[in-house]
Amino acid sequence: MNHYEIYPKGDFPIYLAYGFRPIFLLLAPYIVFSIILWSFVFAGYISLPINNLLEWHIYEMIFGVGSAMIVAFFLTGLPELFHGVIPIVGRKLAYIVILWVLGRVGFWFIDFVTVYIVGFLNISLLVYISYLATIPAFKDPNKKHISLVFSMASIVIVQIVYFLSVAGIVNISSYKILLLSLGLFLVLILLALRRISMESINELLEKQQIDEIFLAKSYRYNLAIFCIILYSFIEFFYPNNSTLAYICFACTASILALLNDFVLKDNNILLKPFVLYIVSTIVMTAVGFLFLGFNYLFELNVLNHFRHFLTTGTFGMVFYVVMIIVSTIHTGRTIFTNWALTLGLILIILATFIRAFIPYYYEYMILAYIVSSILWAIPFIIYMKIFFPFLLSARADGIKG
Repeated sequence: MNHYEIYPKGDFPIYLAYGFRPIFLLLAPYIVFSIILWSFVFAGYISLPINNLLEWHIYEMIFGVGSAMIVAFFLTGLPELFHGVIPIVGRKLAYIVILWVLGRVGFWFIDFVTVYIVGFLNISLLVYISYLATIPAFKDPNKKHISLVFSMASIVIVQIVYFLSVAGIVNISSYKILLLSLGLFLVLILLALRRISMESINELLEKQQIDEIFLAKSYRYNLAIFCIILYSFIEFFYPNNSTLAYICFACTASILALLNDFVLKDNNILLKPFVLYIVSTIVMTAVGFLFLGFNYLFELNVLNHFRHFLTTGTFGMVFYVVMIIVSTIHTGRTIFTNWALTLGLILIILATFIRAFIPYYYEYMILAYIVSSILWAIPFIIYMKIFFPFLLSARADGIKG
């Protein structure tokens, strides 16, 4: 709580009182709108003035939504991770949010605005957030969070290469670059999830008067990250390499190994309701790589469909769970679960399986895409119903932010 001691002086609108507030207020409805719109565009019921609709959809789900989560995570987390970092609030926060919005509008109209302007808007946002993270990370004598900076740098670089590819300056498939960026975002997700889970679960243990400390072991996460990076780059450079199947299985095993952290010395917290939200995200990621491995091993030719375990599944669950955690803890409230939030998690899992197994009922493909998109959107509608009142009101504990 030390960062609240250096909270900027002045009165700020509550929706600009801390980094996560305006981002989540915009992101949740944007997720609902964009995924449902995509399903009807894919089905042919709606036409958009965009040349490459598939890449538009992939980029917006990875970089569009992902960049918003990056902004929310770093603007909320940096004052906690590094003592002395002043929270960005008020007008300065508004400018950052506007830049994200302009990036989204620009990418929607990239064929009219030009790739150079759109690239500048989107790249400059992540470059600025990286800059904010780099200064305190390198000043920290222990360099405990330096991995976040390297992860951000890799995402910025791959985003630059993507726009260079779209502009025709470099001769690299923009689609392959997006697939590589998926792996790099998964790395950042694991790094962020490790920190968020320790914060939220230890608070939960304290509230339940469990006298143990939950530690997300770094060596386990490092192994999982290494496997994901290895897979991502081998797929990028050697997409037909036969070792990809076994690397995917290594990813699965190393990610499942993260579950060992949830078995404490005297307590097994794996099945606690709130912990299950985080555990489900880890398991979904492992399942995704498992199915990718089977695809390579048995040459099933459904790789891009099984990849939905990582996009629709992992991304959807991480966005949903992290938004719940941050919107609870950072509004001064106690972690909680209820039937509606749990239903939302179940619907994301159901939507993921429907979309991943479309090759096995192609005759219902259009219906499956529409249904899965609606099911995937409902959890974020539930989030808006429950948490928007929190985001639009002062912290329950009276602290600023």
